[in-house]
Amino acid sequence: METLLAGITSITMGQIVMMLIGAVLIYLGIKKEYEPTLLVPMGLGTILVNFPGTGVLTQMVNGTESEGVLDVLFKAGISTELFPLLIFIGIGAMIDFGPLLQNPFMLLFGAAAQFGIFFTIVVAIFFGFDIKEAASIGIIGAADGPTAIFVSNQLSPNLLGPITVAAYSYMALVPIIQPIAIKAVTTKAERRIRMTYKAEGVSKMTKILFPIIITIVAGFIAPISLPLVGFLMFGNLLRECGVLDRLSLTAQNELVNIISILLGLTISVKMQADLFLNLQTLMIIAFGLVAFIMDTVGGVLFAKLLNLFRTEKINPMIGGAGISAFPMSSRVIQKMATDEDPQNFILMYAVGANVSGQIASVIAGGLVLAFFS
Repeated sequence: METLLAGITSITMGQIVMMLIGAVLIYLGIKKEYEPTLLVPMGLGTILVNFPGTGVLTQMVNGTESEGVLDVLFKAGISTELFPLLIFIGIGAMIDFGPLLQNPFMLLFGAAAQFGIFFTIVVAIFFGFDIKEAASIGIIGAADGPTAIFVSNQLSPNLLGPITVAAYSYMALVPIIQPIAIKAVTTKAERRIRMTYKAEGVSKMTKILFPIIITIVAGFIAPISLPLVGFLMFGNLLRECGVLDRLSLTAQNELVNIISILLGLTISVKMQADLFLNLQTLMIIAFGLVAFIMDTVGGVLFAKLLNLFRTEKINPMIGGAGISAFPMSSRVIQKMATDEDPQNFILMYAVGANVSGQIASVIAGGLVLAFFS
């Protein structure tokens, strides 16, 4: 009986709180459908790692204590950064860069919408974080979970848990956060601006050359970003080359699904009570929200700045779509436009800005690593 009760009597209040947090993550994933592919396994993993003496972290093999399954997976997939990079192959295979290639001008909005990353780095330093921790926190503003994991694991692995939770939580909350941020810096008249869309075909050769050219450019600008950019563009090349359809479909489905399961479970290693429950975690989550909001605001204000010099005005909400949360952000922007004017169709411009944000976020992650690693 003493053995049976040992687990119950040795559990701490912090571990109970973390189990409740895990349950909340599962609830948000299932009931609210907030990033369920990550939040559900992450939530269950959080519960698993917070049992006293849990076997997923340590286990007895032939009378000798050894690493548990999640520790093994963490060292193999997170410490080596293998899992987030494999996810990028699947993301690249899912993305159609056609809307961006039809309107290359949208690349500017992807760049402008990374403003929140660098703004938050400065704020975090002001509040006492060191430069590497601040850079890891700022990258939450990339609105890209794999990028946040990749960068924070190199710069501040001790912050990986709260940074991952913040990154994926705010990605899931795009439909709630972005409309509030955009309405705060735009007028109703600006949100009703219509943009004439001219459908132009993009040649197959252009779509094939695009990922290759982006990889080369990134290699010269921020070579440390090549693992991120290269894997993303490799996935897109699988999609566009026309002779690797089976590999493209595998990357979009089986690969992404398997790695998402492993990534969500494995990240929970950093969700142990003694690592997660502290004031620092609350500050990280708060600064992550600041980064996310300022990314959106930065893109919108950049569009408004351009409008000062243009006769054909840009709907400034397009700038807000420059974050990396694809395709959710572009859908949110179109819904906001339709709410203001049912005949206003800006989706293709928003999609162009959105996919440019995917490229800009991984390059920004590489720049952060180049500056601060």
